[in-house]
Amino acid sequence: MEIRLLKYVTTLSQTGSFTKAATILRIAQPSLSQQVAKLERDLDTQLFVRGRGQVTPTPDGARFIERAERLIQLHDDLEREMRERTEGMGRELTIGTTAITGGHVLPPLLRAFHKQFPNVHVQLVEDSTDGLEDLTERGTVDLSILSLPLRNPHLNYAPMLTEPLLLALPQTQEPWMSDRLRRVVSQATDAKEPRLHLAELAEMPFVLLKEGYGFRSTVLQICAESGFVPNIAYETSSIETAKSLVAFGLGVTFVPEMVAHRGGLHAPTYVSVTSSLTRTLVFAYPPNRYVSLAAQKFLEVYRSTHGGGPTSRFPYGS
Repeated sequence: MEIRLLKYVTTLSQTGSFTKAATILRIAQPSLSQQVAKLERDLDTQLFVRGRGQVTPTPDGARFIERAERLIQLHDDLEREMRERTEGMGRELTIGTTAITGGHVLPPLLRAFHKQFPNVHVQLVEDSTDGLEDLTERGTVDLSILSLPLRNPHLNYAPMLTEPLLLALPQTQEPWMSDRLRRVVSQATDAKEPRLHLAELAEMPFVLLKEGYGFRSTVLQICAESGFVPNIAYETSSIETAKSLVAFGLGVTFVPEMVAHRGGLHAPTYVSVTSSLTRTLVFAYPPNRYVSLAAQKFLEVYRSTHGGGPTSRFPYGS
C-alpha cells in the first residue's frame, strides 16, 4: 500500500470534503474519488460515508486513519533523518509559541541562532497553549515553548527557564478592595512593602486569560491550592489586555515577571505574595518522532547563551 494513498485518506478525513482534499493534495477531484474508491474495494471495507457536501469516516475508516497517520509519520521521519544524514541539517525550523511569551524570549534567541545558522529559515506559529500542544503532538511544529504542567502527557520536553510570578494590582484604591488590599496598594512603593496571603484575594475580581491558555490553568491552580475559586470579572486572550484592565481598576491578576513592566501612568502595581510563586517554561517536542538537527541546534544555542549544561540526548535525534 503506497504512502500516497494513505495521505489521500488522511487528508480527506481532515477536510471532510473531496473538493478541499483534492485542492490540498493538488490532484483532480475525480481522480481522488476514484483512488479512494479503489482502495476501499481492495480492502473490501468502506472507509467513508459520502453525504451531501460532507464525507465522514466509518468506524473501520477511523481505525484505518489512525494507523495510517502513524505510518505517514514514520515515513516522513525516516525520510527526513536519512536526508539529514547524507545532506546535513535541513533549512527549515518551525517553532510554536504563545504571542506574549514568544515576544519576550524569542528575539534574542533567534538572533543568536541566526548568527550561527544563517541558512535556516525559522517559521513562527502563534497559537493558544491547547492549540500548540496539539500541533506539537502532530509534528506540525518542531518545537513549542510551553509552560508546565503540560495537559498532553505524551509530549516530551526539555527545561527552559523558571521565573517568578507577581500579583498585579491597580495603582489606586478601588471600592471593591478590602481594607487590607487598600493598605497594600498605598504602601506598594515602600521598600518594606507588605506581602499578601493568597487567601486574602478570595473575594477580589480577577482578570484571567481565556480557556485554552496555559497561564490561565496556572492561576487557577494557584488559587485552588489556597482554598478558593477566583471570582472572574473579565477574560481575555492577551495578557497585555489583562494588565490594562487591572491598571484601570477592574480587578487583579497574576503575571510572569518577564512581562511585568513597572512604571507608567497606565501600568499595574506589582507586589509579591507570601508564597513563592513561579512558572516553568519548557521546549516541548513531539513524542516518538525524529527531532530535526535544526531543532537540536536551536536548543544548543539556547543553552550556550543562557549558561545551561550539555544538551540532552533526544530519543529520536541523530
